[in-house]
Amino acid sequence: MKFVTYYCKISLIAQLAITFAGSPVASATNSPAPSVSIVPSVSNMPSSSPSSPIPVVDLGTASNYVVLAKTGISTIPFSLITGNIAVSPISNAAMTGFSETSVEDGTAATSDQVSGRLYAADYEDPTPGDLTTAVFDMETAYTDAAGRPNTDAAKVNLKNGQLDGDLMTPGVYTFSVSVAMNDDITFCGEPDDVFIIQMSQTFYVASGKKVLLDCETNAANIFWQVADAVTIGTGAHMEGNILGLTGVTFNTGSSLNGSIYAQTAVALQQATITQPDSV
Repeated sequence: MKFVTYYCKISLIAQLAITFAGSPVASATNSPAPSVSIVPSVSNMPSSSPSSPIPVVDLGTASNYVVLAKTGISTIPFSLITGNIAVSPISNAAMTGFSETSVEDGTAATSDQVSGRLYAADYEDPTPGDLTTAVFDMETAYTDAAGRPNTDAAKVNLKNGQLDGDLMTPGVYTFSVSVAMNDDITFCGEPDDVFIIQMSQTFYVASGKKVLLDCETNAANIFWQVADAVTIGTGAHMEGNILGLTGVTFNTGSSLNGSIYAQTAVALQQATITQPDSV
């Protein structure tokens, strides 16, 4: 409102100046008329409408699982997993290290390392059908994230993939090089803001380094789309959803506030995986 008032006052002054310049008094005194250029041009005026927000990546029924993989999930005890985990289209034999116990109706299993349940394609109905749909939704989400357009040149191959101390703002980041997180990075956005990080090569987080959330950033709206291997170093911490085309490894003492969706295998080494409430 202050800007609009200021703009109107400037426009009035300019108009009076033009009128004064053509008056007899102005001609008699030969006083130069003030330049009309003091009125700001339309191109320099601030936009009253924000840029369109980026739609969230729809995980579909894959969001029913904190870890979902196609070829296996392994753990070196003791991992702590909050939520359900599942493998499909393979059998429960592909989940190793969990010492699971089948539930009475045969649709799932339980483990001391998992707060939810363990599911596999060879369990009783309706589990096989549910998992087929979840895997389809996982693959669809990966394709969606990978195909999002990036219109910001500053977010293409940021620092040639060597991240350290960076402040990540909402939008799409695209990397055609391997990405290494060598120091902590921070995401800053509103609760509904979406971050998509597209990577066509490997992604590595150095030991002890952390992804941090500032402002009102929602971990459920961060999507790491990775076409090659994902490796999270010892004691490192991640935030968001990992959509991996290949394998995902969380080394000893590493953690994630988010979910893992891998189209091959997930390896957990005494890791802590917690699904955000808003997923």
